[in-house]
Amino acid sequence: MSEFHPDSIRNDTDSKTLSRLSMMRTKDRDLVILLGSIQTACKLIARSVRKAGIAGLYGLHGAENATGDEQKKLDVLSNEMFVNSLYNSHACAVLVSEENEDPIIVPEHMAGKYCVAFDPLDGSSNIDCNVSTGTIFAVWEKKSTGPATVADILRPGNEIVCAGYCAYGSATELVLTYGHGVERFTLDPSIGEFIMTAENMTLPAEEKLIYSINEGNYLTWDPCMQAAVDDFKQKKPKPYSARYVGSMVADVHRTLMYGGIYMYPADVAKGNGKLRILYEGFPMSMIMEQAGGSASTGMFKGKITRLLDLVPSGIHDKCPVLIGSTRDVDRVKAYYNK
Repeated sequence: MSEFHPDSIRNDTDSKTLSRLSMMRTKDRDLVILLGSIQTACKLIARSVRKAGIAGLYGLHGAENATGDEQKKLDVLSNEMFVNSLYNSHACAVLVSEENEDPIIVPEHMAGKYCVAFDPLDGSSNIDCNVSTGTIFAVWEKKSTGPATVADILRPGNEIVCAGYCAYGSATELVLTYGHGVERFTLDPSIGEFIMTAENMTLPAEEKLIYSINEGNYLTWDPCMQAAVDDFKQKKPKPYSARYVGSMVADVHRTLMYGGIYMYPADVAKGNGKLRILYEGFPMSMIMEQAGGSASTGMFKGKITRLLDLVPSGIHDKCPVLIGSTRDVDRVKAYYNK
């Protein structure tokens, strides 16, 4: 879309920045302030990722996060950037981070009306080898009166008012939805602003045949999931291609751009997937559905469920994830209906 090109002179005279468009889309000053704080945190993280080798930020921090993953130095730094930016925005009441075991309740004198769940640096296990990483977030509006509690954020994905992710790769891109379409912004480092580069994003009309999954876990899946993946590989006349980065932001972003399906199914012995509902499953599902795709848990707790219909009971609850084109999500679900 040439009219949104970051280096366009036309764009310089009428810049479609995220800050400007968020006010136009929402007419909500508190949400605009919140998104401004998220932008700031993403810019800080993008700079830190690019300087990681020079600044000695590669390697482990020496601890585990709330869900048992080993923390990298950049995990800790990115979390501090995100928490401090949101906590001091006066727009938030509850914060949930992958890196914190407990929710952060903002004091009443600093609290706003929004609850935010986020993964500050998704895919950080790959950071040392310079693989794309990202930030994922989801926003709910607080419904209760009085002091905020964790119950204000333990709500279904259907109630999210805003969701997005920021990808740190060859460019820094932020993909966002308010529940009525998907927009894509690219950071212009010369002015420090996210500039719109795609409006009303949808999955391509002619989707590529791509499946994305960690096949090293093949023996841990149930027979239906194994059969579905085998089907992708053996499809006639042309099999699907396998693409897997290991960073959810990178894999979902590619799926959004090219089509196909991203999967992280349940471990049949444990019953749960690896991905967290509040700050990974929910926001990515909302974006994909708004772009014309589908998101499902596959078989989870005895039934197949639309992912956004889940109601988590804990802030770090996990679920299996099937996300991408409706064509391919339905193809996997069909194996459970046979």
